[in-house]
Amino acid sequence: MSAADVLSSIWDDVTGTQPPLSDGGVLATAAFSALLVITPWAWPVCRHVVTIAHEGAHGLVALLTGRSLHGIRLHSDTSGLTVSRGKPRGPGMVATAFAGYAGPALLGLGAAYLLGRQHALAVLWLAVLLLALLLLQIRNFFGLYVVALAGAAVVAVSWWGSGEVQSAAAYVGTWFLLFAAPRPVVEVQLLRRRGQARTSDPDMLARLTGVPGVLWVVVLLALTVGCLVIGGRWLVG
Repeated sequence: MSAADVLSSIWDDVTGTQPPLSDGGVLATAAFSALLVITPWAWPVCRHVVTIAHEGAHGLVALLTGRSLHGIRLHSDTSGLTVSRGKPRGPGMVATAFAGYAGPALLGLGAAYLLGRQHALAVLWLAVLLLALLLLQIRNFFGLYVVALAGAAVVAVSWWGSGEVQSAAAYVGTWFLLFAAPRPVVEVQLLRRRGQARTSDPDMLARLTGVPGVLWVVVLLALTVGCLVIGGRWLVG
């Protein structure tokens, strides 16, 4: 099979529709994803997925607002760093700082929209594309390892998985992003209260805008919870 045939096959799958999960399957994937977020043994590992989405959102918005992206680093403690160059203040910098915690929730909301229209493979191949673009900007070995591993897993499911496996994987990934997005917002506020997150995104937004950091936390929490409610209704409906 030629490369053109492979790309044509992928495009047909992406633009086509796949059978949706049963109501029980949707609820089962939701319950499984929620457990990944709330269980102490799973969250430290799964949180790397949230960090990937968080830093990727920083980088994407930096580029969209005309800033120059100088690389992304992902660390084993689930922290990350996105370096961009441009005006130190202004709407572009505010949008870039805001995008991190909002990114996973909005990505999950977009995936829920596609799943509501039976485009499970579109969700998976879009994830592959975003991970591939992110891989080009990673500047440390651990980050390369994490993003490459995530990309390989999604490619394997997208290419060799059955229709049921592909749909289940798309639902689990989408539910996970929706459920997981509010937790880092709560965690950063707990750190802020102890004075341990002076360089956090809400504190950066406070310095850029003059609006107190706790209000930015409230806005981000409302956004992430809102995406969970809306996305959950799309998935269940």
